[in-house]
Amino acid sequence: MTRLFGLQGGHIQPIWDHVARAGIQIIDVRDEGAAVHMAHAHAELTGGLGVAMVTAGPGVTNCVTAIANASIARVPVMLIGGCPPRPQVNMGPLQDIPHVDILRPVTRAARTARIADQVLRELDEMVARAEGDAGEPGPVYIEIPTDVLRETVPPALILEEHLRAKPNRILAPAQDLIRAARDALWSAKKPLVMTGRGARRAGPAILLLLDRLGALYLDTQESRGLVPGDHPSFVSAVRGRAMQEADLVLVIGRKLDYQMGYGSPAVFPNARFIRIADNAGELIDNRRAEVEILGDPGLTLDAIVESAGNRTPAADRAWAESMRGEHRARNQKYADGLAKTPPGRDGKMHPNRIFAAIRNVFPPDTIAIADGGDILSFSRLGLSASTYMDSGAFGCLGVGVPFAIAAALAYPGRPVVSVNGDGAFGINAMEVDTAVRHGARCVFVVANNAAWNIERYDQEANYGGRVVGTTLRHSDYAGLARALGAHGERVEDPAKLTEALRRALENAPALVDVVVSQDAVSSDAKKGLGFVPDYQALIDWNEAERKRRGL
Repeated sequence: MTRLFGLQGGHIQPIWDHVARAGIQIIDVRDEGAAVHMAHAHAELTGGLGVAMVTAGPGVTNCVTAIANASIARVPVMLIGGCPPRPQVNMGPLQDIPHVDILRPVTRAARTARIADQVLRELDEMVARAEGDAGEPGPVYIEIPTDVLRETVPPALILEEHLRAKPNRILAPAQDLIRAARDALWSAKKPLVMTGRGARRAGPAILLLLDRLGALYLDTQESRGLVPGDHPSFVSAVRGRAMQEADLVLVIGRKLDYQMGYGSPAVFPNARFIRIADNAGELIDNRRAEVEILGDPGLTLDAIVESAGNRTPAADRAWAESMRGEHRARNQKYADGLAKTPPGRDGKMHPNRIFAAIRNVFPPDTIAIADGGDILSFSRLGLSASTYMDSGAFGCLGVGVPFAIAAALAYPGRPVVSVNGDGAFGINAMEVDTAVRHGARCVFVVANNAAWNIERYDQEANYGGRVVGTTLRHSDYAGLARALGAHGERVEDPAKLTEALRRALENAPALVDVVVSQDAVSSDAKKGLGFVPDYQALIDWNEAERKRRGL
């Protein structure tokens, strides 16, 4: 570990001082929750462990939402907290609250290390649990009372084994399941591959499988960039059609949550499933598969391809080419239209102009982050980058600024852009100060429509079909950035946006405050309940099944 994120406090001062003396970089933040978000992004982008450190009481409780986000995202984060000395337990000491009880539901493990001789062993165990050695990866919490921190542990009791780096544990798949998966995949007419977080280390194996099998491919928020957007198998622009028509779906390292339509027959009416994951949490939820393989995804896919040998796949090439052609046409039409999207009725620019300008300025190796409500929906289509992160399945607004800071520090040679709704930006806006102090060269773009939610229509026709959001103000976020020491510009004319972004990239950390229209409604907002693909189809299918079964 070379970097951790945190906020100083008396209960963790001994650790803080020792970490600094050890030469580990401490990124001190303005709010503890932001420290956990940064540790989350660091872990996700580097493939390692993210570490955050906070003081007792509100220091820990300020982290609950960010820890819950890491839990839902299955990201290895270790939160180290402080707590009062043992002799003061149950006496009403400063900042005393049952941290462990609060954090246990949203962590893989949470405990208090009360014996100085055992702290190193307990930390070693916590790292293992965070990295998924005992099940699903995710955040852990450990706290150490201040009196324990000040104890001296005899050298003879420090076991070097607890300081060793952990090996990369690779779970080998069962050979009979490899053969079953091979037979199902190579006999499928319309195979579709979909990936999630657990597939991130299996990129080369996935590309090999796609090339050999001739399958189509869809990514999710968790795995964007794993397969390049220009790969022949990539058909994101015809997502709904691909899911409806596939006769076999290979799901790699992905839960079948709302973004996957829960695997429902309403969304995948013709499909059998094969599921591959290295932990049960990404293997057994919602929809059983014809073949379920618990094993390292990369090793498993390589074994399937090797087992197939020179066997010719049964994939329908005409179907696949039809899907590719429709994808290319839709994708090109969308890209061409970004810079031509007209303003709203209020005369302010459409958010699509932001993404047209970003494509003009930022290179393909950019790390892109999206944070917000409707702006996140626009970003999923418009934000093109080889590495992408967003608010995730927890819908955790406020991640855009801290995620971008962690990304810029982890990869100082790569451009980083964070596109934020104005409401989401406000949650961690003060962390721009953190970016300035620590030299995180990222660009923050704020889509400033002066509202938490725009007017939108939903399928349930609630309130006359209209849901009205909270009005904010066209606050001067560029002025805020300048006050915190960053470069800041406000843009209201789309013709000036590209050059403003170029200046921001050259002078990062920087913020571009873009005034956009409240009239712009994303495809998700138009669907209303459309966070689930083909949500109405799911409702109709469930109702038909109830009638068929006489329920």
